[in-house]
Amino acid sequence: MGKKRSSLVRAAFSAVVLAMTMLLLSGCGNYMVLDPKGPIAQKQLDLIGITVLLCSIIIVPVLIITFIIVWRYRASNKKADYKPEWAHNNLLETIWWGIPIVIIAILAVITIRYTHELEPSKTLAAESEKEVVIQVASLDWKWLFMYPEEGIATINTITIPEDRSVRFELTSDAPMNSFWIPELGGQIYTMSGMSMALHLKADEPGDYFGTAANFSGEYFANMTFDVHATTEADYEKWVADAKNSSDTLTDEGYQELAKPSADNEQLVYASFPEGLYERIVTKYMHDGAELHEHGSASSDEEGKQSADAGAASTEAEGHDSSSHTGH
Repeated sequence: MGKKRSSLVRAAFSAVVLAMTMLLLSGCGNYMVLDPKGPIAQKQLDLIGITVLLCSIIIVPVLIITFIIVWRYRASNKKADYKPEWAHNNLLETIWWGIPIVIIAILAVITIRYTHELEPSKTLAAESEKEVVIQVASLDWKWLFMYPEEGIATINTITIPEDRSVRFELTSDAPMNSFWIPELGGQIYTMSGMSMALHLKADEPGDYFGTAANFSGEYFANMTFDVHATTEADYEKWVADAKNSSDTLTDEGYQELAKPSADNEQLVYASFPEGLYERIVTKYMHDGAELHEHGSASSDEEGKQSADAGAASTEAEGHDSSSHTGH
């Protein structure tokens, strides 16, 4: 009896410690993924909720039955049924194979639908709405944001208008990284030699957390940035103030900026070199390579011209006619 009581006490103590730990951790942070502030993040949360609910239909009964079996057939319970010849039951087999198969099929259909609906290159803007374009370059260990239509640039901070589609065009001038604003939507990779597209929208004004979600070296934890969602009027005022900034980003200044550094300072530039983003994208591509743009608005004619230029370059260099692809 003493050993049984000691085991029960230890089990009860472990359960209490686990419950207290979960309770304490629940107040330690802001679960940004579970607190969406935009349509993309909301749909992603809906998918998470549906997935958890469907999986719970399988997991919860399995956990309960596991506990019942362990308790009922413990060594000290001499009253438990002992059926050494039992091996098969059609009803039970149908239940524990049929229900998971049905749930997996339902989950597959739902996931496919949400995957197409949440395609990052799909715009969120209405036909009459003009979206904000922000070009993003991940560096060591900082973020460079360029507003091509406004002619301004920032470091480690962006400002966007609420309830307006924002098109992020992303690349990397450093190791591959991942751009993530948890309250607005899921992450997307930034890669050298490629231009990725991501559309997000903030439903309300606020300050949101942005970060690099991919390990990229010693100071990758410093790669955070602030996202300020404001009213349209405040956004226009911020743009005007940025254009009056005393700092400008030159080609020489960018070369210094691109060097690895642990500083996480926030800067605003009144201007930046025209075509800087395109030069960052193409600087790692070999001669004749085609620019790979996921979700780009480039026309078929531009793609044809790029291919023709690549073929001409290949022929001039005397190489064989093997196809070239971007990195």
